[in-house]
Amino acid sequence: MALPGLVVLLAAATAGASRAPRWEPIASLRPEAAEARQAGAVQELLERLVGPRAASGFSVSVNRSLAGPGGLDTYRLSSRTPGAVDVAGSSGVAAASGIYRYLKDFCGCHVSWSGRQLRLPERLPPVPSEILVTSPNRFRFYQNVCTQSYSYVWWSWERWEQEIDWMALHGINMAFAFTGQEAIWQRVYLSLGLNQSEINDYFTGPAFLAWNRMGNLHTWAGPLPLSWHLKQLYLQYRILERMRSLGMLTVLPAFSGHIPRGILRVFPRLNATRLGSWSHFDCACSCTYLLSPEDPMFQVIGTLFLKELIKEFGTDHVYSADTFNEMRPLSSEPSYLSKVSAAVFQSMTGADPGAMWLMQGWLFQHQPDFWQPAQVRALLRGVPLGRMVVLDLFAESKPVYPWTDSFYGQPFIWCMLHNFGGNHGLFGTAESVNRGPFAATRFPNSTMVGIGLTPEGIEQNDVMYELMTDLGWRKEPLDLQQWAADYATQRYGARNPKATAAWQLLLRSVYNCSGVCVNHNHSPLVHRPSLRMNTELWYNQSALYEAWQLLQSSAGELGASSTFRYDLVDVVRQAMQQLVSDYYWEIKQAFQGHVLSRLLTAGGVLVYDLLPELDSLLASDERFLLGRWLEAARSMATSDKEAELYDLNARNQLTLWGPLGNILDYANKQLGGLVLDYYGVRWTLFVSTLVECLDAGTPFHQNQFNQAVFQVERGFIYNGKRYPVRPTGNTLAIAQKIFIKYYPAAMKRGHMGAV
Repeated sequence: MALPGLVVLLAAATAGASRAPRWEPIASLRPEAAEARQAGAVQELLERLVGPRAASGFSVSVNRSLAGPGGLDTYRLSSRTPGAVDVAGSSGVAAASGIYRYLKDFCGCHVSWSGRQLRLPERLPPVPSEILVTSPNRFRFYQNVCTQSYSYVWWSWERWEQEIDWMALHGINMAFAFTGQEAIWQRVYLSLGLNQSEINDYFTGPAFLAWNRMGNLHTWAGPLPLSWHLKQLYLQYRILERMRSLGMLTVLPAFSGHIPRGILRVFPRLNATRLGSWSHFDCACSCTYLLSPEDPMFQVIGTLFLKELIKEFGTDHVYSADTFNEMRPLSSEPSYLSKVSAAVFQSMTGADPGAMWLMQGWLFQHQPDFWQPAQVRALLRGVPLGRMVVLDLFAESKPVYPWTDSFYGQPFIWCMLHNFGGNHGLFGTAESVNRGPFAATRFPNSTMVGIGLTPEGIEQNDVMYELMTDLGWRKEPLDLQQWAADYATQRYGARNPKATAAWQLLLRSVYNCSGVCVNHNHSPLVHRPSLRMNTELWYNQSALYEAWQLLQSSAGELGASSTFRYDLVDVVRQAMQQLVSDYYWEIKQAFQGHVLSRLLTAGGVLVYDLLPELDSLLASDERFLLGRWLEAARSMATSDKEAELYDLNARNQLTLWGPLGNILDYANKQLGGLVLDYYGVRWTLFVSTLVECLDAGTPFHQNQFNQAVFQVERGFIYNGKRYPVRPTGNTLAIAQKIFIKYYPAAMKRGHMGAV
């Protein structure tokens, strides 16, 4: 395990000074929790993590005076007595980050979404000489508005507690805190004169609230039961208390200008315009009303909501609002756009004079034809400089700061979006992530104030998030091959040359997409079958097969490690996903060549062996179970009726994403139960349809197939089947069986199709 290469992590005060904040509002943002409270929260985190006995070997203190220039987080590690470690931080988060750095580099430990490896030595190793590390990033941000729906929607406090611990250990000091806001909106709408049916008609179901909050959707998969509001309020109290006690800045929601239709009944003279439809939905569920920024009610509603929110939850003075998420503004006139942003900001300061607006910058790269320099500048400059921070949401692939001169003077956070829809699938842009933030700091007149993680969904590709959070404390890029070797050792708790080689190979291939890379799994496996499917890869598939072989051959030594088994399942899953593409091509060529025997052979292997084997593998690991997602949804219910509503929400989001497959398969997952009963059934219908066409000598009609397969897809949502919440089968044995059966031919195909 690598010892104090730690000191190399030192981001000296001189480096921080070169990026000293020029905005007083940002410099003044501080966690309000007392130092002793933050230190106590970190000590409690330690006890949850390693147990009271091991935790007693750490002495934790928080001292704000440790902070670097402009409030940059700093931690200090030292050992005054044998077997004891002193950890001091400028905040609770800084201290927790120091603890995790110690656990990784001195004890070879690892903490991730998929598992923890915490084999501590009997006696804590001493820190030979004091280590002082200052982050060059004022903010280390986490979350995406969509994460609330794709990942957090069914979480209990127990799962939230684990996540907040992960956040603190990984240095996150700013994050969204959006839970429970609909309960506050309900109060506001009732006070404005709306009736309950009008409110029910506006809110979507739980799995789609992210898009209701951004003005994209209403009504679909609702209404929200009263019990939902009460449970989410209670959860939000606990989330905020824990995040703040650790020294995190919580970002609360604000009014973006979207209103329910019912408000027009109460205030018929409101100046509001109905927006266009969003993403294949019709106006039954989209076409939200947008209030004019010049209408006096804009300030009334916005300030009323935020005052009520602050009264309920307190505030850290940072707020988020997205008015034009994937929706074209009513006018491209710069004056109009400035009025919109000015109105949103004014509604914030009407409730909190010290308000800071944190805005997602997705809109600028999503609709570049509209958001030309004049329009971007107008929207951003409607807010005083330094009172808005922009999330450059997809900076690893499509950074906005270079063509907007650093967001025309507004501070920004360089973000790794990485994941869309919570899809499974190995993916990363390691080189871009390793170098991009440092290039942004060197950009002329850079206004960068931090880095961020902004995935739409989490609990996938742990390696990329470990890499990104490590970079949050560095002032220069990492040696990725050495970093990969350390990662493998820490993750599995043992140094294994083959596992190390596998991770180094993966980081050079599947985790190193270059150029404009969008991690939205387009594999034929998880999309509605057709004769025009995308099978392109950004890496040499034989590299993945080689990594598969290396991990499989490490199973004897590392198989007892839970994190190793997760990675083995994930790599085998990726390999089988590639094999689905290979068999798809054989099926397609056989059909187009009118070779029935080849069609029957390839189709038979796919639907009767490959997909069942994949489902069996996934079902052997609790982290890949459909049943856990569905039962988490049902557990939120207080009645059978609510359980049915939440079950529909959970299933629909993974599959049709809308009543008619409006955003079909966008949030696809590879889960035990889903592969067999949803994807497998679709592929069976596709293959049998092609066989019937060849037999009858008729062409394949995609539209007819789509109508037939829609019934299958919809049938899955309403089949009422309860799926296991506990794994079945021996992961290592199943993986070995699949390896023996498929690896030789896969490697042969990989070399034949190498790019």
